[in-house]
Amino acid sequence: MSFRVNTNVSALASQRAMSKVNKETEESSVKLSSGQRITKAADDAAGLAISEKLKAEIRSSRQANRNANDGLSLVQVAEGGLEESSSLLTRMRELAIQAASDTLTDSDRMKSSMEYESIKDELERLSQTTEFNGKKLLNGSGPRLDFQVGVGDNTADDHISYDSKSINAGIQFLGVAHASIRSKSSAQQSLSTIDNAINKISGHRSLLGSIQNRLITSSNNLGIYTENMSKANSQIRDADFALETSQQARNSIVASAGTAVMAQANMSGQNALKLVG
Repeated sequence: MSFRVNTNVSALASQRAMSKVNKETEESSVKLSSGQRITKAADDAAGLAISEKLKAEIRSSRQANRNANDGLSLVQVAEGGLEESSSLLTRMRELAIQAASDTLTDSDRMKSSMEYESIKDELERLSQTTEFNGKKLLNGSGPRLDFQVGVGDNTADDHISYDSKSINAGIQFLGVAHASIRSKSSAQQSLSTIDNAINKISGHRSLLGSIQNRLITSSNNLGIYTENMSKANSQIRDADFALETSQQARNSIVASAGTAVMAQANMSGQNALKLVG
């Protein structure tokens, strides 16, 4: 058996192995504490690039989902206003039916007319004041509204739009501004006018209903898309706790063995010195 005094090869080899084990232990600790398998580009450059793209997609899809829900809130405000308008028109028709009967006197009709006119005022007020974040929704003066519900820039696939100018619940547009029930004949004539107004409101509600359904579908699809992208990103980037824990246990055993080997290597050098002495 040979002994080298100037260079303890065994000790150097043990030290190098210990350094490697310590580095692996440190990396495992970082992965366990952060919960991520990839904490820097050196861990997996290709995986990091894919993960970063997925993260951008995930955050974008979450924002698109919020956009869809905000758009849904806007449309629901408009639809709620139209629902109230429809109720008011139904009450106007009820009063017109009442006033068209000969059981009422002109004096009775004048009393009913007061409610009738106040309903028209409320219809107009409702059309002028229904808004969302400063945007008028029911008076025909609003802008074209685009809801970004996709993660790309394709107008057809990533946007849901409607022209709020097409939604008008004002009494002039509905044709009831001059409707009256002050006489039997005017009450009878107002029935068809009110029916036309109700049909217009129903048409508006149908349009908004279709927009609501599209926004709800988009929100549901975005939720599924986000979930799938998150799963894919997790598989690429997240740490495998079972693997890292077992790796740390292995490194701990190797480190203990390395320490013993290193001590033995140092003892060999001391024995060589004793022989020389």
